Amino acid sequence: MKTVLITGAAGNLGGLLSEYLKDCEVQLNLMVHKKPLKSGIEKLPNVKIFKADLHDPDSLDLPLQNVDVVVHFAGVLFKHNPEKFLPVTNVIYFKNLLTKCIEHQVKRVILISFPHVEGETTPDNPATGRLDASPTSIHAKTRLEEEKLLIKLCNGTVTEPVSLRVGMVYGRGILMIDGARWFAKYFMLGVWEKPTWIHLISTIDYLEANKQAIFKDNIKGIYHIGDEGVQTLQQFLDDATHHWGYKKPWRMPVGLIMAAAGMFEFFSKVFNIRSPLTRDFIRIGLPSYYGDTSRMRKELLPVLKYKTYKEGIHTL
Repeated sequence: MKTVLITGAAGNLGGLLSEYLKDCEVQLNLMVHKKPLKSGIEKLPNVKIFKADLHDPDSLDLPLQNVDVVVHFAGVLFKHNPEKFLPVTNVIYFKNLLTKCIEHQVKRVILISFPHVEGETTPDNPATGRLDASPTSIHAKTRLEEEKLLIKLCNGTVTEPVSLRVGMVYGRGILMIDGARWFAKYFMLGVWEKPTWIHLISTIDYLEANKQAIFKDNIKGIYHIGDEGVQTLQQFLDDATHHWGYKKPWRMPVGLIMAAAGMFEFFSKVFNIRSPLTRDFIRIGLPSYYGDTSRMRKELLPVLKYKTYKEGIHTL
């Protein structure tokens, strides 16, 4: 039976994966920091909870004991001034984790990434697994640095490096989707006019791809995780709001959306609360992004439950 450590298990995607794997034949080590787990998963016999801090490498020794696979989600997203903290929370903290994984001879480390790290890509010119791009947003820049560290530090060790570059995950319970629904309910959801290609993946297919990356043999390198649909962000949001019974998003100037994000960041800083939108989220969302999923289909997930979001829109 494999032992799997999930960092950021109290977060959105980490929590969803923990719930998805809890009934599998697996020992789950769930790592949390300040945020507690929401469910009663800690009561299961195959689940152990570890409180640790990626800033303190020594705190990682206990949760990493006898671990076969690490899936890394932990990080800070919904906060003001990501330019200041992401180089630390993404790059330095991930290096601390990765160094300890190699020291403990963990067999596989899975980093959850996204196709934005290759800059602007499209269905006709998809992301292919390059590490030499120059993305514009700090989220993408620091995640690319994490990928480079993963490949470099694992080279010559027993640890297999895996990066799952995931498109936009859609479904109920996904923070960005739930946030869009809340904004739409109050007639505040807006999007820029210029069409932006996006790669989508349903929650269930995303989770199954993660599961296969954990359990399958000979999984190594970069995989783009996405469905077979070809659509723009604007098309997806129009259809999503129609499904919810709300008015379609306003078409707004980018400057106005940036100003709104700046206001959210200001209140986040003053009141020390989450910021549902930041200016860097806008920067990462403006360029089109699409990945070549041929490796995913061949090695991880040959059959999707929902081939396009139109098939899976009822899950929103």
